[in-house]
Amino acid sequence: MQPSYEGLDRPGGFSNVRLLAPLRHRDFRLLWSGMCASLVGDGVFLVAMAWQVYALSNSPSALAVVGIAMTLPTIGSLLLGGVMSDRVDRRRVILASDLVRGGAVGALAVLAFSGALEMWHIVLLVALYGGATGFFAPAFDAIVPDLLPVDELGQANSLDQFVRPLALRLAGPALGGVLVSVAGAGSAFAFDAFSFLASAVAVIAMRARPGATVRSESVSVGADLRAGFAYVRRHVWLWGTFVAAAIAYLCFMGPTEVLLPFVVKNTLHGSAADLGLVLAAGGIGSVACAVAMGQAGLPRREITFIYVVWTLATVAVAGYGFATAVWQLMLVSVAFNALETAGTIVWATLKQREVPTSLLGRVSSLDWLISIGLLPVSLALTGPVSAAIGVRSTLVWAGIVGAAVTLAALYLPGMRDVERRRGSGSAEIASEPAAL
Repeated sequence: MQPSYEGLDRPGGFSNVRLLAPLRHRDFRLLWSGMCASLVGDGVFLVAMAWQVYALSNSPSALAVVGIAMTLPTIGSLLLGGVMSDRVDRRRVILASDLVRGGAVGALAVLAFSGALEMWHIVLLVALYGGATGFFAPAFDAIVPDLLPVDELGQANSLDQFVRPLALRLAGPALGGVLVSVAGAGSAFAFDAFSFLASAVAVIAMRARPGATVRSESVSVGADLRAGFAYVRRHVWLWGTFVAAAIAYLCFMGPTEVLLPFVVKNTLHGSAADLGLVLAAGGIGSVACAVAMGQAGLPRREITFIYVVWTLATVAVAGYGFATAVWQLMLVSVAFNALETAGTIVWATLKQREVPTSLLGRVSSLDWLISIGLLPVSLALTGPVSAAIGVRSTLVWAGIVGAAVTLAALYLPGMRDVERRRGSGSAEIASEPAAL
């Protein structure tokens, strides 16, 4: 059944618990520690990968190909990853994913150090990396409610969004820029591989929780998938957001990922360290937002808040196209990431509270699958579109069109029913489908 929200809804119910309160729980503390190490490594990887690809082939299309090679296997494995996250110990799913991704990045490091790294090596290894990510993402989303009481989920998501940009967009990229500039991409890849090993050790130290997640062997994978689809289909706030995100990401994710490094390197004639600074600036915006959200608490009108801040974040993408200096790119990055983080904290908490834990892995996998399902298309279109209308124009229109789509989804019939029900003080019992 749904948890009670009375303690969170009364004045001060959220902010009376400090941002670090979830770390009192041993297993969450271990998961969080491993995540911190891995995210720093991933931030290093972001800079190293972009710079290595442009060193081998100085074309936005080359980086787009790598992005597609990483994303397609992720999309292909998400549904199975969601089912496995609801059928077996989620800790084991996370561990296996960490080991596979660490091995793939380690192979990149070895090839880079030997001077033998070629584009086909990168494509193959990032595909392996992406496939493992499809198992990690839903398992990580679903395990948090297993580790914490419901009244600390908001703090946990604020803490996650505090650490994630700090490591992935601030410390990691800054360190990655230095490592690539001083010691080459191989050292950056090696750092990321060791970060996955550290995360794996932390996950191993966590207690197994098979009782919370093991599914009956008599229930087929297909039945599990159908139950997940049925649950999402009944809730407009879920499927509407998934579809809106898919279209918005189609508009701006490819241009942002492919063209931002290109603008730094080729338009503004910056260095790898400059790219690291731009990404790190976004980390500062996200960290500041997470701290503010942790203290102020969640808004009462969750869906409205989510869509307003995500619309503004997407508008900010257009700023990348207008920037004429690295410091301007940094300001845009701060705005985009702060607004995106605000919506993400509320979205993650709402999903964890409203979706039954036995379905959360599958719902999260559908969230990831539908939201990023068109990302390969976005990446594939970025090269030709930017060649046709220009890099700057592509970024500007990506922000404008993506924002319009995001805002329009707020007005889908039934989209705000969940916040209206919460606002009226009524409580809904989250029943599982009969197929379960």
